[in-house]
Amino acid sequence: MTGLGAVFRPQLPPERLRSLARLADDTGLEELWLWEDCFLEGGISTAAAALAWTERLRVGVGLLPVPLRNVAVTAMETAALHRMFPGRAAIGVGHGGQNWMGQVGARAESPLTLLREHLAALRALLSGERVTTHGRYVHLDDVALDWPAPAPAPVLAGATGPRTLRLSGEAADGTILTMATSPEGVRRARRLIDEGRRSAARTAEPHRVVVHLLAATGPGAESRLRAELTAEGLAEVPGLGAAGDAPTVAKAVRDLADAGADAVILQPTADEPDPEGFVRFTAREVRPLVT
Repeated sequence: MTGLGAVFRPQLPPERLRSLARLADDTGLEELWLWEDCFLEGGISTAAAALAWTERLRVGVGLLPVPLRNVAVTAMETAALHRMFPGRAAIGVGHGGQNWMGQVGARAESPLTLLREHLAALRALLSGERVTTHGRYVHLDDVALDWPAPAPAPVLAGATGPRTLRLSGEAADGTILTMATSPEGVRRARRLIDEGRRSAARTAEPHRVVVHLLAATGPGAESRLRAELTAEGLAEVPGLGAAGDAPTVAKAVRDLADAGADAVILQPTADEPDPEGFVRFTAREVRPLVT
């Protein structure tokens, strides 16, 4: 069965998270995804709160910008989530917005090198290894977590370009694709991810692909969707987004699943007038139509 979830967009104030997370849990929604967008809301703090307020909901962070974070801190926080809420946290890391990274003095000359080094060190630390490494960006001297994750803790990577997609297949346990990814884009991403997996001899390991789908329903759905795609410079890209009733959105979900998505996360528009209604729509109306 294709995984289905929704995004709590950080354009909403953090005090709205509690009611929306509980609603997602109560309605049977499988996944709620959060963003660590500068300079809105912290990914780990909001994920911990959402997990604590719910019982069964899987909470994803897509994604933590690696230039902002020392890898040891990311490992400590991620391991703590996995120990406190076993099997319910999904943590993704990635380049982050380069303009934002420049604003805080953290922009890397080689984002790909940084992500490669961060992924290798993070997965090793979460596995309980003692790590010494001196790369271009990541430096650890005899570092090990006192409280590593009690079971394998998958690390996902956010990726868009070909080199990052190959790296994700090589060095991450899953990949997060943005709402700018059409079904054909998912197929291309899968091919590149698989190239990376083959190069690292990881083809026997599972690799989860999570795709965000911009979606809108209710009054003005089509105009809100079109306005956001236009604002993002994506209005002319075919196959993006879904606006309308549950069968319309469910078909878009199935198209992405058929293209290779393991989970589809419905992303409301930034001006969604009824976030609670969007969660109910996803869980109660779209879910039954998606297999």
